[in-house]
Amino acid sequence: QLHLVESGGGSVQPGGSLRLSCVASGFALDYVTIGWFRQAPGKEREGVSCISGVIGTPYYEDSVKGRFTIARDSAQNTAYLQMTGLKPEDAALYLCAVGPRREPCIGARYDYWGQGTQVTVFS
Repeated sequence: QLHLVESGGGSVQPGGSLRLSCVASGFALDYVTIGWFRQAPGKEREGVSCISGVIGTPYYEDSVKGRFTIARDSAQNTAYLQMTGLKPEDAALYLCAVGPRREPCIGARYDYWGQGTQVTVFS
């Protein structure tokens, strides 16, 4: 079976950092498109970042460019989202998803989703 399990969320002050993890089982992350999404209460889910394959070009939503970094550890079969300079508007449930490899990754279809990890940013 294919599973994605996120972790690493938490509560931080503005300007703080978190590293989210997405552990995959049942398939290899090297051969798919990986996406990170977030959903805040009352708002639509939005794509934050994605990357395809081992050498794909990462994509970042404008509001996170320069602050978030997507990465993958093939040996651990884990995807990461390193978040720095967190702002209150970054608070949301963060989810990882995977789908058929597409380059560029923007617009990819995602077939499998994790349950999400909560990020809270407070003053």
